[in-house]
Amino acid sequence: MKTALPVERAPSALRRNALWSALLLLVVALLVMLVWLAGLYEANQVQSRLERDVAEAESDIRAAFMRNAQGLQALQYSDPTPNSWTMDAATFLREHREIVRVEWRDNALKPLAQVDTPFRTPVFDHVGRAALQSEVMLACANARRVGGPAYAGSYFVPLSDGLGFEAMEFCLPLQKGGKVSGYLIATYMLQEVLNGLLARQITRNYEVSFTEGDGTRLALSGSGRSGSRVFTARHLMDLPGTTLVLRMDSWRAAPDLFPNVLTALVTAMSIALVSVVTLLGKDMRRRFKAEKELADVLAFRKAMEDSLVTGLRARDLQGYTTYVNPAFCQMVGFTVDELLGHSAPAPYWPPESGEENRQHQLNHQPGQVPPREGYESIYMRKDGSRFPVLVIEAPLINAQGVQTGWMSALLDISEQRRVEELSRAGQERLQATARLATVGEMASLLSHELNQPLAAISGYAAGSLNLLRDGPQGAVEFGAELTLAMQRIAEQAERAGKVIKSVHDYVRRRDQVREAVAPQALLDAILPLVHLQARQLLVRVQTEIEPGVPPVLCDRTMVEQVLLNLARNAMQAMDFPHILERSLTIRVRVPKGQGAGKKWLEFSVADLGEGIAPEVQQQLFNPFFTTKAEGMGLGLSLCRTVVEQHGGALEFAANLPQGTVFIFTLPASSVA
Repeated sequence: MKTALPVERAPSALRRNALWSALLLLVVALLVMLVWLAGLYEANQVQSRLERDVAEAESDIRAAFMRNAQGLQALQYSDPTPNSWTMDAATFLREHREIVRVEWRDNALKPLAQVDTPFRTPVFDHVGRAALQSEVMLACANARRVGGPAYAGSYFVPLSDGLGFEAMEFCLPLQKGGKVSGYLIATYMLQEVLNGLLARQITRNYEVSFTEGDGTRLALSGSGRSGSRVFTARHLMDLPGTTLVLRMDSWRAAPDLFPNVLTALVTAMSIALVSVVTLLGKDMRRRFKAEKELADVLAFRKAMEDSLVTGLRARDLQGYTTYVNPAFCQMVGFTVDELLGHSAPAPYWPPESGEENRQHQLNHQPGQVPPREGYESIYMRKDGSRFPVLVIEAPLINAQGVQTGWMSALLDISEQRRVEELSRAGQERLQATARLATVGEMASLLSHELNQPLAAISGYAAGSLNLLRDGPQGAVEFGAELTLAMQRIAEQAERAGKVIKSVHDYVRRRDQVREAVAPQALLDAILPLVHLQARQLLVRVQTEIEPGVPPVLCDRTMVEQVLLNLARNAMQAMDFPHILERSLTIRVRVPKGQGAGKKWLEFSVADLGEGIAPEVQQQLFNPFFTTKAEGMGLGLSLCRTVVEQHGGALEFAANLPQGTVFIFTLPASSVA
């Protein structure tokens, strides 16, 4: 095995080396092509910019020639004399260095006046103007032919210092009455044209020159050479009567530095490539380690979630379910595929409480933290059975700190509700036992207190009977004793009556305690007990109190017992499997149509049960009549008695579309 391992790994290592070699070759080829394309692109950019600049320079020179022609023509607007013309021409020449001489000639080309530039000695004193008459005649002949200003070809003008310059004649015909009356001759110095009419930026960056068609250079301006490679652009300058070529050479680039740039670029790219490969290897190792740790964390989290008995559910901000754990699936009886991707209404929402659950979801807005105590709701298993749940929700935050949804923890509180109901039933039994003990104590007290007066009454009565048996003689003889006995009997009877009245007052003492109580306070006192039974029977409880109702004048404890008894009867009337919509509504309002006298309040308790059968309605309030297997038949009878003791009435009616509503009235308090 030790010798086979390298043999097995050899092909893989060769393939890896071949792939890395191919990668390096491709990178080197890419770098070479990149450098070549960069140089080519740079040369094209320089050439394009040069051609654009030479075209702009030619346009600037042409525009300057047109302005000069207009300025020369302006010298003749006011029919000047030779003297006045000379002064205006001198002013014109001081503003245009490119023109070295201006002449005014008649139609036979005889000079009338001339002015030389003030910036140099007269240029024609050395050779004479007559020697160059042919160029002037050629320019004016071109002007007559084209009917406007024209130019002649360039020529060399020697100077006294052995140097010279290239000049070009410009002829502008002067017309009067539709006929040529004379000519204005301007002599351009091509060197000054380049120096004065081009922008300084052009002459600083380029070498600009006028050339002939064969390449002969006539005038030159601009920076000197600074390299071994030149970029050249030419532009044809077509003037009336002659043609010049404007040439522009660029020496700004430094191609001799290009090999150093290439070496630096290749070295930098090589170092960058090695660094990237090294970092990539480290990153891959860190990634493999992170993936392994993430897999361990996910496995641990999966095991932990599978062991939970608390249901977990995640949904996005649009309400779609994105995650459920096995405990939640077991709780509602649906599979994961049946739950994921569902929005409202969820398959585990009962139809009768779907709107309530939807409202709970709408109340949770992004950025808000719901209360940690959660809320209670009713869910439905896949088989249709209902069960209560406690839902606790918290925002679901991603790694960037942005809320992406809600995470809910759900607890099945059916067992808790069953324990609470057992506790409530035990409390009721304890209260009943306490009431029985109280009744026993009252009976013992009554028997103890009545024992002596009744015994005394019995003794005195027996003695009186014995005296009366002896006849009239005995009655007369024992008249004083008989009278005393009768007095004692009366005293003991009165004492027994006081004892009975005392016990009676003790039993009935609550009837005398009437107080002004707000209807909301009555409901607040019984709602905890009502909700406790409502959770067990899956009943939704609603209370409606008309705004502005006055307090009610009543025995608070007895009226609370009436409301509690009617509410329990209403919830028990809906405790049937086929009744899906279970709603209990308690309303308080002021009846309409009351007079100016005593005011009343109307209380109603409505359910959605099966209603009351006609044969039961006739004896519903009879004592000891009941339709319940464990009932005593005293609840509604006592309720009616309490209401009637307050001066009101207790009635019932059908609650449309189904169910029953019990209505009773109580007097309103005059003290608000």
